[in-house]
Amino acid sequence: MFIAIIGTRSAGKSTVQDYLIDRKGFQAVRLHKGEQSLYFSTSSDMLEHATRNWRMNFVTIDLDTQESLEQFVRRPFIMVVNVDAPILLRFERALRLAKLHIVNAFDTIPALHSHLDNLNLLDQGRLRPGWDAYFMQLAELASERSNCMKRRVGAILVRNKRILATGYNGTPRGLTNCNEGGCTRCNSGKEASDECVCLHAEENALLEAGRERVGDGAVLYCNTCPCLKCTIKIIQTGVKEVVYNLSYKVDDSSAALFSEAGVVLRRHSMPK
Repeated sequence: MFIAIIGTRSAGKSTVQDYLIDRKGFQAVRLHKGEQSLYFSTSSDMLEHATRNWRMNFVTIDLDTQESLEQFVRRPFIMVVNVDAPILLRFERALRLAKLHIVNAFDTIPALHSHLDNLNLLDQGRLRPGWDAYFMQLAELASERSNCMKRRVGAILVRNKRILATGYNGTPRGLTNCNEGGCTRCNSGKEASDECVCLHAEENALLEAGRERVGDGAVLYCNTCPCLKCTIKIIQTGVKEVVYNLSYKVDDSSAALFSEAGVVLRRHSMPK
C-alpha cells in the first residue's frame, strides 16, 4: 500500500505519517531529503519506485499539487488521506511555532511598514537572545515557581555572565506555603496588620548565594523592580547592578537608594 497524506497546514499530517512509520512499519518516501526516508528528485521517480515495489508499504506527505496526485491515484494500491483540523486549533498550533506575532490591522501599507520598522525584524536578539534577555527570561521562569497569593516574582543573581543563584518569592522553608494560608497578609483582600512572612525573590537569591559568593561585579536580574525591603539587602551584599522588567509602586525610592550606594539600576524591556 502507498498512502499519500494531504491536508491543511498544522493539521497533523506529519503526526499521522509518524504513526504509520512507527506503529505500522511504513517506509517514508520524500521529494525533500530527510532522515530515514527514501529520496526522489521528482514525483514521477517516486511513482515508478512505488509501482515496482507495490507490495511494500510507503507513506509520503510531499505530494502537494493536483498534477502529482492525479498521477498517483490511477494506481490501485495508492490511497490519498486528507488530514484536517478545526481552524482555531490549527491557528493555535501555528502560533506555538512563531517567534513574532504581527497583527495587521493597518489601513495603509505605509502604516504597516512603519510598524515593521518599529519592530526591527532584523534584530539578531530574536534569533539568539542577548544576555539581558536571556537572564530576564530565566527570571520569568523562576517566578513561575512562586506560590505567593499577591504576585509572582523571580530573580537571577549573576557574576561574569554565570548564574550564582536563583530565587522566587514565598514563605520560608518549612512553613506553610503562601497559597495554603501561610502568610496572613498576602491572603487578605486588604493590607493586614500582620507582618508579611514571605521572603522576596531577591532575598531568596541573595541568601542562596551568600555574601562571599556574590563577590565583585555581581548583577541581579529580576522580573519586577525591587522593593525597599530588598533594595537595602541588595546594596548590603555588594551587588553592583540591578536589571528589572516590570515596574513597582516604590521604584523611585529604590532608585534613590541604589543611586546613593552606587548601584546601577536599569530597566530591560523584552522584545515585543
